[in-house]
Amino acid sequence: MSAEQDPFGRSRACFGELVGWLEGTEAAALSHAELEDELDRRGRELLRQMLQGQLDLRAIREKRAGAVTDADGVRHGAIETGHTRPLATIFGAVSVTRQAYRRRGHANLYPTDGRLNLPVEQHSHGLRRLAAIEGSRGSFQEATTAIERTTGQKLGKRQVEALAARAAIDVEDFYATRQPPPSAEAEAGAEDDDVLVISADGKGIVMRPEALRPQTARKAEAATTKLKTRLSKGEKRNRKRLAEVGAVYDLTPVPRRATDVMGGEKTGPPPAPAPVAKKAPVAKNKWVTASVVDDAAEVLREVFDEAERRDPTHTRTWVALVDGNNHQIDRIQAEAADRGVDITVLVDLVHVLEYLWGAAWCFFEEADPAAEAWVCHRALAVLNGNARDVAAGIRRRASSMGLSPTKRTKADACARYLVNKANYLDYPTALSSGWPIATGVIEGACRYLVKDRIDITGARWSTQGAEAVLQLRAVRTNGDFEAYWRHHLEHERTRVHALRYADGVIPAAA
Repeated sequence: MSAEQDPFGRSRACFGELVGWLEGTEAAALSHAELEDELDRRGRELLRQMLQGQLDLRAIREKRAGAVTDADGVRHGAIETGHTRPLATIFGAVSVTRQAYRRRGHANLYPTDGRLNLPVEQHSHGLRRLAAIEGSRGSFQEATTAIERTTGQKLGKRQVEALAARAAIDVEDFYATRQPPPSAEAEAGAEDDDVLVISADGKGIVMRPEALRPQTARKAEAATTKLKTRLSKGEKRNRKRLAEVGAVYDLTPVPRRATDVMGGEKTGPPPAPAPVAKKAPVAKNKWVTASVVDDAAEVLREVFDEAERRDPTHTRTWVALVDGNNHQIDRIQAEAADRGVDITVLVDLVHVLEYLWGAAWCFFEEADPAAEAWVCHRALAVLNGNARDVAAGIRRRASSMGLSPTKRTKADACARYLVNKANYLDYPTALSSGWPIATGVIEGACRYLVKDRIDITGARWSTQGAEAVLQLRAVRTNGDFEAYWRHHLEHERTRVHALRYADGVIPAAA
């Protein structure tokens, strides 16, 4: 019986061969692990034949559609049968046979392609999905290995990279078009009095020369290297492009005292036994985003969009945690003003501690235990709202010790930082209100979104490749991949197929 008479004939034959092999002596001599491997290989072939049979059955049953008119209003009245195209799937290669609707001087129309939602490229959406997952998880070389291990299909690194880039093209639209749920707090798992926290930071990515921003590219061209065969310390500086990272999360307030915080900070043992510190408030319902294409203003706009999706009426308390970057603070305040949001900006305590430690080494010898007590005491003063007094004290100490301008550089930098950022160091209010005062969430996001995947040894990125991987990692981190994939497939159907027809409607068979 031919395939036209029985499209599943080969599937039945393949299944019979598989059962016969299982009943034979060859299978009986195998260990269970060897049986698993062989059944995996033979099973994929059976599934490939079954998929091919279903596609052949569709071709047999395909009826002429009603009037087929393209997007320009031109009717395609001539029909040719037997047009085929290849499709590489997770089971193996198959062939799709369908009717072509023709009109001289115009591209053929294939309504069956639209009903099947076939991709532009040869590789199926199943392979594209795997490329998106594996390509955003590890290197593209590792992704090709994982896909071959899972499906038996061999893809090249460039193919995986291209499929991953194609998979990410609807991420921005997916998040931009999400509607607020009927109850934003209930949907997000947040309580009415939970604080809504936003944060942003940047992480450099080593780029290919053509992907650098113009100013960085000019510096890279003018730069010279000390050695011919490798880069020396500091010579990576003009090879990177900044990826902007943003985060939004909910947090149940935990009121604390300054001594509670310092008891939990790793600033060395205090000079006297400390009371048991309260645990810091814990972030929940984290949402992250990252982009190497968009600048800080655009990423912060996305961050505010997500925050407003959770609190569209602006009834909750909004807090922004920053590392002290002035441009970042300006953009947060400008965005909040545009949206009518009352937001409190706080500088990360850990950055303050780093400045204090820098100042400490101007006054103490390296590894001197007295430096720990000094930093702890000044940090407690800052937490109690006395940042300007601490700055004045640091300057007085540097002057009284007669330190040279070079020796007191970090002490002056610390004092200047405390004064300049004093308006964003209202830790007494933050602690009594139970708000967070450290940027651990965004620091972590920079690590697992960017560094863990993008900053692998030897990697140099194109803008498109880095952006796709960042977006896919963010979608997966947010737990939105399944919803995003449905969104992506629907947009693919519209973009690739529906827009080719009049009124954007794929004709149904008569």
